[in-house]
Amino acid sequence: MKKIEKKYMLHLTVILQLLFFVNCRKPNDNNTKEYGLFTKNITVDGISRRYAIYIPKDLGISPVPLVFELHGGGVYIEDMTGESGHKTPYKLWMELADNVKFIVVYPEGLNGAYNKPTWNDCRGDCNVNSDADDVHFIAKLINIIEAKYPIDQNRIYVSGTSNGGFMAQRLGIELNDKIAAIASVAAALPAVSGCNSPTNPISILFMNGTDDNHMPYNGGTIGDPPNPNHGTVLSTAETINYWTNFNQTDTIPVIYTFPDLDTNDGGIVQKYTYTNGSNQKEVILYKINGGGHSAPSIREQYSSIFEQYFNKQNHDIEMTTEVWNFFKTKTLNH
Repeated sequence: MKKIEKKYMLHLTVILQLLFFVNCRKPNDNNTKEYGLFTKNITVDGISRRYAIYIPKDLGISPVPLVFELHGGGVYIEDMTGESGHKTPYKLWMELADNVKFIVVYPEGLNGAYNKPTWNDCRGDCNVNSDADDVHFIAKLINIIEAKYPIDQNRIYVSGTSNGGFMAQRLGIELNDKIAAIASVAAALPAVSGCNSPTNPISILFMNGTDDNHMPYNGGTIGDPPNPNHGTVLSTAETINYWTNFNQTDTIPVIYTFPDLDTNDGGIVQKYTYTNGSNQKEVILYKINGGGHSAPSIREQYSSIFEQYFNKQNHDIEMTTEVWNFFKTKTLNH
């Protein structure tokens, strides 16, 4: 009888230890409760595609927004997240995600003509980008992330810079049933479009520098020096006019001038807000006076060597903060 009791007690002890281990596991030991930054791969059209995803701690079970941040041409996701050690305004999305509770994804394009990551955006006269079906890639990512995490399907957003800014517009056109709003930094409408025209209004934000030496503010051939292989763009004014007409917003904007926090960064920032569009859609332009080919940032300031190639980076506003303030009020239907 004592042997049976001893055996029973041994089994009970093992069971209790197992229960203790399960209950005390770290949240990221369980795939459904992981948090932090992860680089992952998925197969799309038979090709392995990379992306980084950031899950804030204590995400909870209530539906949260999903933000995509698209890199510029030739930029790797480690450059976006800061893992490469370089300055990057885009890593600040993760801090916002911690504070507000949303998920951030940094997808990576496939190599183009220069053997570095690019997006197959809507520039019909550009021949240096990959020819991948990047719309399918992002759509598949959305489905995978929605299946695993509590995503608010009415609050999926896309932001991108340069090549990524052009790609954000393509996604706003071709994934209009999934994406609530887009932000296009250092980009405009292609002068020669390889995409269909939009069919449904979508809220859109532009953030362009008047001294951008790669994506000309007043339109023309992209590149420094201008390179026909990179395609051509409409001016920022023509781009805003197109989207305000399409979204049927007010034609007279509300203008706000930001404080000039850094008097050595080339100039001031002016925000032009066009409201009262169809189904409450908006168009916003951040005119970065004297700004070059970069995302403005107060905290993540590029080097003087960077500015030799891409002109001045503005330090009066934080790109991620401004874009999130735009995104957070937008839903798929409003």
